[in-house]
Amino acid sequence: MSIDSNKFNSLKKDNRGQLSIEYILLTGFMFVISLFIIFQAGDAQELNTAMAAARSGALDGANMNSFAIYPKVTFDEYTTEHSRLINPSNVKIVKVNYTNYGYNSTYKKTKIQLKIWASSPSIQNSTDRNCLGDRMNYNVRKSICEAFKTQNLTNAVFNPAFSNRYVFTTSDVKWV
Repeated sequence: MSIDSNKFNSLKKDNRGQLSIEYILLTGFMFVISLFIIFQAGDAQELNTAMAAARSGALDGANMNSFAIYPKVTFDEYTTEHSRLINPSNVKIVKVNYTNYGYNSTYKKTKIQLKIWASSPSIQNSTDRNCLGDRMNYNVRKSICEAFKTQNLTNAVFNPAFSNRYVFTTSDVKWV
């Protein structure tokens, strides 16, 4: 069986450049896909970092109450108005989740609202729970600002908290 030399030469080289064009198209397509994946991964990483900081802040706020350690001004207020909170108590963080409210034109970022579910059988008074919930929410927002080093972009109570792509607010703590 003999192979025609013209057919053999056409198999050896690409006379029309078709392989080069296919390679360039394939490489370009893979590059675009890679950029999309990297963008999505970065977005998810930022939200994961914020949620980890939120959980840490919620635990810090709950632990402050568990140890009954407060700044002097807060201690003085709690002594007169919330005497139950100046004694150690057990607070359990059940879960922390978020709701994405989409793009916020005021802040030019995506708005995320965080919600904490907590449990404390020893604290039954609703005003004491509200006070404790405010402390946990404060620590959540503060922790997010510290994680992204955005303390200079917010007010004294870290409301709202910012990251590069998101603005975070907190809702009232849900007691279960």
